[in-house]
Amino acid sequence: MRLHIANKNYSSWSLRPWVLMSTLGLAFEESVHPFPTAGAPSGFEAFSPTGKVPTLVDDDLTVWDSLAIVEYLAERHPGVWPQSAPARAWARCASAEMHSGFATLRRICSMSCGVRVGLRPEALTELTPDLTRLQSLWRDGLQRFGGPFLAGDAFTAVDAFFCPVVFRVQTYGLSLDPVCAAYAQGLLDLPAMRQWHEAALREPWIEPSHEADVLAWGELLSDARLAAR
Repeated sequence: MRLHIANKNYSSWSLRPWVLMSTLGLAFEESVHPFPTAGAPSGFEAFSPTGKVPTLVDDDLTVWDSLAIVEYLAERHPGVWPQSAPARAWARCASAEMHSGFATLRRICSMSCGVRVGLRPEALTELTPDLTRLQSLWRDGLQRFGGPFLAGDAFTAVDAFFCPVVFRVQTYGLSLDPVCAAYAQGLLDLPAMRQWHEAALREPWIEPSHEADVLAWGELLSDARLAAR
């Protein structure tokens, strides 16, 4: 299998299948395609029918969209979703909610692994409903299924769907209650997450429109990326 992704620093959608496949030990090759600058064509159409990432290519079959990739993997590999039916149903609901929801969090907290940003008060106010729902959802899963992951004692697709969120929590210094903060730190400490973060810091690409999105609601506090030095 080959997984086509974009810049690790910016691409939250790419992270989801990548961290799932890496943590579950599924064999795959990655192809990184940096986002274009100044309106240049991306070239993503060469491997993706939508011109977007992530896209999984398995022999002559192409699977696009992160949720579709997860379901494709689940049909072929154990451990993608929880074993028990109640946990599996809950995990699918939570993943679908993340896939289509939390629009304010996405808009204000664009993913950038290598920087730290101080948000303005008005941004924090706008984020309150999404952060309240996020923590309610996480607490529900952790309490219902016993943790330390959202649907039980094993990392599954639902955790992968929230991995980009914990990078956002880190980047923007978002405040979480102790239970949710511990869960977020647990995801950040996963070997695959550390590997992704380290690779993001080493990337040579700085893309202006993504940079503008990151700073649209706050002030740059620090930048650990080698390309920014």
